[in-house]
Amino acid sequence: MIVKSTTSLKVQITRLEMTAPPKASLPVPVNIQTAIMRAPNIPLDFYRYLYRQVGSRWQWVDRLRMGDEDLAALLHSEKTGISVLYVNGAPGGFFEYHREDDETIELCHFGLIEHALGLGIGKWFLLQALYALWVLDPARIVTTTNNLDHPRALQLYQMFGFSPVATGHGIVRPLSDKELLELAKKGC
Repeated sequence: MIVKSTTSLKVQITRLEMTAPPKASLPVPVNIQTAIMRAPNIPLDFYRYLYRQVGSRWQWVDRLRMGDEDLAALLHSEKTGISVLYVNGAPGGFFEYHREDDETIELCHFGLIEHALGLGIGKWFLLQALYALWVLDPARIVTTTNNLDHPRALQLYQMFGFSPVATGHGIVRPLSDKELLELAKKGC
């Protein structure tokens, strides 16, 4: 669902933390070809495409409002990592992390593109993302979710070992018609 008005939306935010790797193991769903590839120095247009495809229904807007210079500085920092999921040869989702310090990694973004939903791949992909982050040897992994996210996001994070550590309120300002038009012109 895309909300095209500029009315601000109040959100309930939950911050989660995990302090040990997940113990779960899941096979790749059958009859689906997958690949997860790290994307160092990801092209900004490709990143914006992924971000928009994954996040439009969940009101992800922050990175779409960033200029090229600021976005490149963030994404191409050695503290940031992005991996892209390919499903049957096409981009199917991505995850992004940011190393906050020597002990903490934030899973900033995680999600699937529409054509990859309903294939039973979400849990498997989250587990792969968590395995990849734990290889970096943090003391903890943190993430946030809010009530605009997938209805089962909080439950899924908890299923793999995250625990809520804080809650709060925030405001999300959906993209305006003008911003949507500018993005369409860029091909996002």
